[in-house]
Amino acid sequence: MEHLHKGLIFILLVGFGVSNLSGCATTRSIDPNDETHYDANYDFSDKKKIVDDLTTSLLSGTQLPPATKKPIMIIYPLTNETSEHINTSGITDDIRMALIRSGKYRFINEAQRSNILKEKAYQDAGHVDPSMQISQGKQLGADYILSGALRSIEKTQQKQIRLTKKKLVYYSLNLELTDLTTGEIAWADKVELAREASRPIIGW
Repeated sequence: MEHLHKGLIFILLVGFGVSNLSGCATTRSIDPNDETHYDANYDFSDKKKIVDDLTTSLLSGTQLPPATKKPIMIIYPLTNETSEHINTSGITDDIRMALIRSGKYRFINEAQRSNILKEKAYQDAGHVDPSMQISQGKQLGADYILSGALRSIEKTQQKQIRLTKKKLVYYSLNLELTDLTTGEIAWADKVELAREASRPIIGW
């Protein structure tokens, strides 16, 4: 009976300790401009580097022919050819924002085209004062298409006796600017990222 009593006390103490550990979670703010990685996989630090490098390259791109007006661009979704679920629209949104802020480019909102047509149909149905209806055929035409692909290669160590497990991940994002008039690639560049991560075979 005494052994049973001691065993019960031990279980209660262990349970109390585990519950205390689970309740000790903390949260802190970090600088989004700092490079922070918890493993080898793609994260927000990678997105920032990709956006910064490609917009800098494009803004300094002397490859584009001189124009009398700001080039009008349209961005199409990046192709995600990695094995991860990566929201590539976050990359293109930030690139577009940086280029708009530069004042050197204009953009067509391709994502809102269906909504524009819907609003136009609503106005044409007589719900809006005729003097305030938008005119048909006044939308801008794009000069360039901005598109690209995100790819990755992942390598892990072969099975062997070791205390840590290592993984190497390589990412490459290729971006290109296509002239809609000629079909020519007017500009192209890429960003490459490679990272190795290791963790103990036995651990949390």
